Amino acid sequence: MPELSYEAIADGLNVCTSQWHRFGTDAVLLAEFSAYRRKERVCDLGTGCGIIPMLMQRKDAPQEVYGVDIQPEAIDQMRRGMAASTGIRSRMHPVCADLKTLWEGAPLGQLDLVTCNPPYKAQGSGILSETDAERIARHEVLCTIEDVCQAASRLLRFGGRLCLCQRPERLCDTLCAMRSAGIEPKRVRFVQQR
Repeated sequence: MPELSYEAIADGLNVCTSQWHRFGTDAVLLAEFSAYRRKERVCDLGTGCGIIPMLMQRKDAPQEVYGVDIQPEAIDQMRRGMAASTGIRSRMHPVCADLKTLWEGAPLGQLDLVTCNPPYKAQGSGILSETDAERIARHEVLCTIEDVCQAASRLLRFGGRLCLCQRPERLCDTLCAMRSAGIEPKRVRFVQQR
């Protein structure tokens, strides 16, 4: 296990980070773009250290939030962040599961919002990251954009929303995967580093 540290993101909210599972600006932008609401039930797929569920605790926290990741170390970090925080206002559920199969008792067809900061690099493209944790987070080695959209489709209620963060060169892949999963893209926001 790598060295852990805690980053305060608001009063009473601390995210447990490590060299394996940390967060960047894209997670903050995605949480804001999702326009989550107080009475909603939400799931963050590939949650990593749980940054998006934790960011949602800052204001108008959703009623319930699932944080799903296939890596046990990531879920452990999410739990540690929750334990180190006093400002959690949602029912939060860290779930170690493969998003392709989900988990027993998953709220199928019941969620209002699914967020995901998926692996950016398509299978077989780009220079592979050195560690397994980084490869899983950055490259489509354990899941593809199609897998993410299929999982979201199974979790969302009719009229629910899927919000993703993706690189511009993957826009067409993402829109096609959404439509193939029965999710109609409605809104796109282009952002740059700042």
